[in-house]
Amino acid sequence: MHQKVERGKTLLVDGPASVLVVSGKVEVLGFPIKGTRKIVIREGKRLPFFVAEAASFDISLGENASIKEVDGNTIPQSWVKSLEFLADFQKKPVIAMVMGKADSGKTSFCTNLINKLVSAKQKVAILDGDLGQSDIGPPCTVAYALTTTPCMELYELEAENAFFVGVTSPSKAPSKTIKGLALMKAEILDRTVDFVVVNTDGWVEGEKAVKYKSQLAETLEPDVVLCIQQKDELKPLLAALTNFRKIVINSSSVAKQRSREKRKKLREMSYAKYLTDAKVKSLPLDQLTIEEDIALPIKQDEEGGLLLGLYDSQKKILGISILREVDYVRKTLTVLTSVSAKPSIIALGKVRLDENLREVPTFRVENDAA
Repeated sequence: MHQKVERGKTLLVDGPASVLVVSGKVEVLGFPIKGTRKIVIREGKRLPFFVAEAASFDISLGENASIKEVDGNTIPQSWVKSLEFLADFQKKPVIAMVMGKADSGKTSFCTNLINKLVSAKQKVAILDGDLGQSDIGPPCTVAYALTTTPCMELYELEAENAFFVGVTSPSKAPSKTIKGLALMKAEILDRTVDFVVVNTDGWVEGEKAVKYKSQLAETLEPDVVLCIQQKDELKPLLAALTNFRKIVINSSSVAKQRSREKRKKLREMSYAKYLTDAKVKSLPLDQLTIEEDIALPIKQDEEGGLLLGLYDSQKKILGISILREVDYVRKTLTVLTSVSAKPSIIALGKVRLDENLREVPTFRVENDAA
């Protein structure tokens, strides 16, 4: 379908969809679209196309996709002011941690922030701490990427490294999640960067969530915590972060709200991405280090379908795999993976996937050993 949009309006597109900007001046989250580029929007995702000069679009919509025009730019003014605040820092790198509840627009804010920073010739690292809706690495990992060019989505960036936590929420493994993020931050600081943007998960309400976020901040030591608030849901968290400079910013009025089932489906699409063309492989146990608080042997009725993290000998992540079988006689692990390199270290997760890469309940005992 062909769509014309007047100057000063924003076209909201909910995927699955593809959009081609035929003419005009258009920006998506700080990313200026130049030339005729087809933009693919994943199911469950929304992109705002702000029209600076009258534009025309060719749009293809998938099932349950939609478009909507709204007046003005959907980027809140507080997002602009937070960028100005960060730009005033003299020391480098600047570490900015972003907090907010699920579907408050954290990822859109981070994308816009990163795009504006790299457009100003800054070197930026994005540290993704959202286990359940990871954009940089596979689900159940925390990961980081480096960039000097704008991107349409953080999902486009390639991970430099990741730490496999093995769960979809830090509530199930808070200590291990913090440990992974601390390790990734240390790696980033060994590189030359101007800004480190830490995107966190949406677990912010309740005593345990506040304790976790406070411990995370104490460990990562951000220069500023950017808190995206819709009403007053962050009030207890803001009160707890007494040792940190905080800036409260507005959630975008068009932030997309997603159900728990929709977020689960997005994860399952991501599992499929990292297991494309996966093959069954047999790995000798005597050549592997099993790095996890869950030790082998695994009970026969629980082993199939467990998600694994695969590392090389230097603890750089190779990818993920699914455990198919433990052969206690031959002392081998049979796994399904798209990783071609031979792993040296395996971390066992607490998530199980069926043959269609859909999450299924696991009865493994939860243990947050760090």
